[in-house]
Amino acid sequence: QLQASGGGSVQAGGSLRLSCAASGRTAGSYTVDWFRQAPGKEREFVAAIKWNDGNTYYADSVKGRVSISRDSAKNTVYLQMNSLKPEDTAVYFCAYRIGNIITTMANLMNYWGAGTLVTVSS
Repeated sequence: QLQASGGGSVQAGGSLRLSCAASGRTAGSYTVDWFRQAPGKEREFVAAIKWNDGNTYYADSVKGRVSISRDSAKNTVYLQMNSLKPEDTAVYFCAYRIGNIITTMANLMNYWGAGTLVTVSS
């Protein structure tokens, strides 16, 4: 089970840190992705991390402003978002995929958490 939290309302230029806590049994090898979905738009990939080695991958739209990390002791993945823009406004979801290959495709993820809303005002 995945639980995303940390969303909220900020002004442009501000920062937020989202958390994705995993509970229950996890696979020996997996990746965790963040996706987002703005009103009227399709769900889009934001960032991903391989749990075993911490390798990361980012969408071009957020590269340099967003950092994904993990805390093994807490079984939690974080998404630190800086220099937020109004176009970052969306519901953010974390998702889990069994295996050691990062994908940016939402339909290949195995488990999803409920989203957390991020609103960035200008």
